[in-house]
Amino acid sequence: MEIYTVTFFGHRELSDPFIIEDRLEQLLHQLIHTKEYVEFLVGRDGEFDQLVSSVIRRCKEKYACGNVMHILVLPYERAEYRDNKDSFESYYDEIEIYPGEGAYFKSAIEQRNHYMAERADLIICCIEHESGGAYAAVKYAEKIGKKIINLCNEFEQNR
Repeated sequence: MEIYTVTFFGHRELSDPFIIEDRLEQLLHQLIHTKEYVEFLVGRDGEFDQLVSSVIRRCKEKYACGNVMHILVLPYERAEYRDNKDSFESYYDEIEIYPGEGAYFKSAIEQRNHYMAERADLIICCIEHESGGAYAAVKYAEKIGKKIINLCNEFEQNR
């Protein structure tokens, strides 16, 4: 079975979440119908991440036929996860803790983002300004030659 991996990066706050949500649902619908198996890698660090997970769950229910995996990738084991493990495990299909060792928490997030970009066949992002961790993650993905779709610009980039 061919697995197509999609990673998401976006700013903590969105200027127009309704437009982004609509664009994202259309894109996920297309991926679910054209790929044999889709693995969606998500974080949990802001408004974009929460929106993405919500749309993945909705699309999985509406369009998928056992060909979608919704995976949360944490940079380290957070107290929120430890204290609410059952809730997390019922919301996501799988939870991974980034396998890096001993990094300071800000560095661990950056390392986790690089790991997610390296695994991806496609990066879907919502980048509105040239600063922050999401922007840095997308710049890294560009550097390693990943296919990128920026929902904020509604165009596809291949750099």
